[in-house]
Amino acid sequence: MGSKCTTARIGIGRPGKLARALLAAASLALAGCAAAPERDDSAEAEFPRIVSLNPCIDAVLVELAAPDQLLAISHYSRDPAASSIPAGVAARYRTTGGTVEEVLALDPDLVLASSFLPPATRTALEDLGVEVATFGIAATPDASIAQLREIARLAGREASGEALVAEIKAALAVTGAYPDEPALSAVLWQPGQIVPGEATLVSALMRHTGFASQSAALGMGQADYLSLEQVLANPPDVLLVAGDAPAQRHPALQQLHGTRIASFDPSLIYCGGPSMIRAAERLAAIRDSAT
Repeated sequence: MGSKCTTARIGIGRPGKLARALLAAASLALAGCAAAPERDDSAEAEFPRIVSLNPCIDAVLVELAAPDQLLAISHYSRDPAASSIPAGVAARYRTTGGTVEEVLALDPDLVLASSFLPPATRTALEDLGVEVATFGIAATPDASIAQLREIARLAGREASGEALVAEIKAALAVTGAYPDEPALSAVLWQPGQIVPGEATLVSALMRHTGFASQSAALGMGQADYLSLEQVLANPPDVLLVAGDAPAQRHPALQQLHGTRIASFDPSLIYCGGPSMIRAAERLAAIRDSAT
């Protein structure tokens, strides 16, 4: 028997930090309540055995698939600099470097990889009877959610996928900036002192949470190098530091009295799916502390 949930509109005006937190908790509770009756993945059902060759796909599958269904994840997910998965979670799974020999030894039904999978590798796997599906880089939250749903469908975990989508949408709903609030200029200073392009998921999340890209306003694009001198000459309202180069730790940055400097976990930059929850929450927290 499925449970029933009811909602009521609460006139709370413009929520502050505490109200945002309460709204987030309520939204997640309602999302879970709505999704719970659909979670009927039967232990007796036949699910495809999967090998993942991409760390962003890994991050989705560890949320959706049963441990014995996910035969291996990408070796990148064991690298803290490249992984969006907590180290303790990644350690539960085998890893693979993505060679045909390694994959075949695991005898999967399905291989999920990025669109950069070498054509020869894909052909070899398919010729030997292994289904292969590839995914590009999602540049918006909607595109990332669509990919998550497709991964869930391929894994036979549609119900779990929809529950995760509900959690993501709830997080996005309570972290979005208000239309009447001016955007804060911000720079995301990534590892290697580069900046993201506007057509990236992390930039879309920054816009969603109330930031305007200072690097884009300066005419910079994807992976352009941003020097310390450029930051000091054109300081943003908020400097999000995701790298640890000497320039990104330089004492001169502390002289930017009108700039809020905040750390940003590099693991939140590159992947969508469940990573969007933590990324949006972190960005919203930084925005709230700067206003």
